[in-house]
Amino acid sequence: MTTTHAFWLAGREATGDASFDVTNSYDGRLVGKVSVPTEAQVEEAVAAAHAVVDEFAATPAHVRAAALDHVSKRLAERTEEIAQLISAENGKPIKWARGEVGRAVSVFRFAAEEARRWNAGEAQRLDTEAGGAGRLALTRRIPQGVVLGIAPFNFPLNLSAHKVAPAIAVGAPIILKPAPSTPISSLILGEILAETDLPAGSWSILTVPNDRMPALVQDERLPVISFTGSDKVGYAIQQSVPHKHCTLELGGNAAAVVLPDWSSEADLDWAATRIATFSNYQGGQSCISVQRVIADASVYDRLVPKIVAAVEAQVTGDPADDATDVGPLVDEAAAKRVEAWVDEAVAAGAKLLAGGKREGATYAPTVLTDLPADVTLARAEVFGPVLTIAKVDGEAEAFAAVNDSDFGLQAGVFTHDLQTAFRAHRALEVGGVIVGDVPSYRADQMPYGGAKRSGVGREGVKYAMDDYTYERVLVLTGLAL
Repeated sequence: MTTTHAFWLAGREATGDASFDVTNSYDGRLVGKVSVPTEAQVEEAVAAAHAVVDEFAATPAHVRAAALDHVSKRLAERTEEIAQLISAENGKPIKWARGEVGRAVSVFRFAAEEARRWNAGEAQRLDTEAGGAGRLALTRRIPQGVVLGIAPFNFPLNLSAHKVAPAIAVGAPIILKPAPSTPISSLILGEILAETDLPAGSWSILTVPNDRMPALVQDERLPVISFTGSDKVGYAIQQSVPHKHCTLELGGNAAAVVLPDWSSEADLDWAATRIATFSNYQGGQSCISVQRVIADASVYDRLVPKIVAAVEAQVTGDPADDATDVGPLVDEAAAKRVEAWVDEAVAAGAKLLAGGKREGATYAPTVLTDLPADVTLARAEVFGPVLTIAKVDGEAEAFAAVNDSDFGLQAGVFTHDLQTAFRAHRALEVGGVIVGDVPSYRADQMPYGGAKRSGVGREGVKYAMDDYTYERVLVLTGLAL
């Protein structure tokens, strides 16, 4: 008999009147059943979070830091168990799932460190003008209120961590809503949070169906929304609550640029290997997966066969197998959409060099060249294991090609030249420029977010803490400065 996973309501386990199944997209087996909260239980969670706002904000830093340290330690202790669960519910190859748990361990550790040193305050003398004589301003950051965190399926643990850990670090209550296809790893996070001494009501993990989310989004007791997902949904949320503070980490169409000075055999081998790996890791289901390669004409003919060979060497199969590089997409519908986009591109004249085949929810690692500019694959985020390669003439044309997109999350630039690196940083309309590597590199402590339709605000523990808070100034009068 399959156990039904409870959700977490104001720090305690609870079950509702209904449940849903979580299945493995590779073999269709049942991973688990998950209970769904009733409307009354959701209301209880929101009311509890709202009621504890002032208490949680006043919690000593050492209490919040100790809780965060505990979560980091316990995640590390349960790495293999949680990785197996992520792989089962997500279809992610086990080696990438282990890496995701390791990243979540770091996120909570970073948050514990930031909680200890955050908000010491900034003092500013105001007697720089005569009217400010004897006055001193002290500026501190104050939590805006309860955070509604909406997590995606592709990194079900780590992107939940990026919402929960900064909230705890600043003392902001949080209600986390995991993706319906991958909720169980977030519920395991709840098990660990329940072992801490955080105030009751300061956190809930609610497995609410997507069609019930508008009511939560609109709730005035939840003034901060942190959403990771598609640009369509993210901007619909923002437009529906323009008075709220929304952090939106949305889609991408990430490009890797290979410039003329990146030309030795070792250089091109490295670029090809990194591009092949990170156009296909997580089945391409990452906002910063390499979707576009923009190669200078001087290296194009040598680079393309290296990329194709490296892509064809990716091992596709059972995500539970340590040897597997590329597993299934989150479901068969996602794979069929990728298939349709590739078929459209090929019918319009694109040249298929590798892949292009689907089996159930698995889509083979795919490489195309000569992509027409007006097909869907050229403009939208594919979110699958598909890579296109384009030839350009010179740096200016390469950078213009990167910017010819509605998205701007991150870009990779393969160059050895420091001046070129700084020109790329100035010219590319993205949130991050990775030099000497693919755009898929992310360190969890650095600011992460995009430009254009890739979102607003920044993740990365310290930067999310800023997003969840606002500056409040205290002016002291009559001081002998």
